[in-house]
Amino acid sequence: MTMLKKTSRTFYIPISQMDFGLKEAVTSAYLCMRAIDEIEDHEEISDKLKVDLLIGVHDAFQTAHITEAIRKLLSPYRAALPAVTMQLDEWVALCPSSGAPIVNRYIAKMALQMSEWVQNGWTIHTEEDLDRYTYSVAGMVGEMLSELWLWHDGTQSDLTKAVAFGRGLQAVNILRNRNEDIKRGVDFFPDGWGFKEMQQYTRRNLQQADSYVADLKDGPASKFCKIPLALAHATVNLIATGGSKLTRDTVLKIVSRVTG
Repeated sequence: MTMLKKTSRTFYIPISQMDFGLKEAVTSAYLCMRAIDEIEDHEEISDKLKVDLLIGVHDAFQTAHITEAIRKLLSPYRAALPAVTMQLDEWVALCPSSGAPIVNRYIAKMALQMSEWVQNGWTIHTEEDLDRYTYSVAGMVGEMLSELWLWHDGTQSDLTKAVAFGRGLQAVNILRNRNEDIKRGVDFFPDGWGFKEMQQYTRRNLQQADSYVADLKDGPASKFCKIPLALAHATVNLIATGGSKLTRDTVLKIVSRVTG
């Protein structure tokens, strides 16, 4: 939970309030995904090494001894990789054994798709390309969460809308980080798109995300989803008026309003 708090102000609050078992599963999943995301986004290691490590993670998650395979894969790069990545074996071990097959399947899938995006230079020309990218790094997170809700207490949800939930949150990040992405030579906006078109794309997905959350029964899934979704809407509204990042005070006020 200490590492979770360091790496995500947005998700630490709703995850920390989850039921026992589900909290460990979602924390495990989040930190595993953050660990591989740090490989994909690393500014100092080569793209070839990124691809090798991400494919290595995919392969490790296919084995019966994931933690050992992860340690062997990452140990030569201790000096280069951040702590959240080097502790990937610990995040794997955190997940309850009955939920692990769900989490592990999605981590493997995400690592493989991330490696493909590194290989093609994060090239996005069309909305279809953008849909594929936002699915790879966030839409499938929505799918995984839906499977975890069902695993934990039988909560049913719409997988298509679950993808839009993840995709919408990622689109907010793309809007917010536009200048930083351009500086590092990556452009997630399809050809001919400006902020107007990307905001429309984001709001379309957040609208489906609203429907996804509205359909959830009262319980830990609904409680979890409401917070990042409310923060996403607030951030899009802020960006539309020229801002970029919610203040800590604004975040706490939104969380307090959403959680009652």
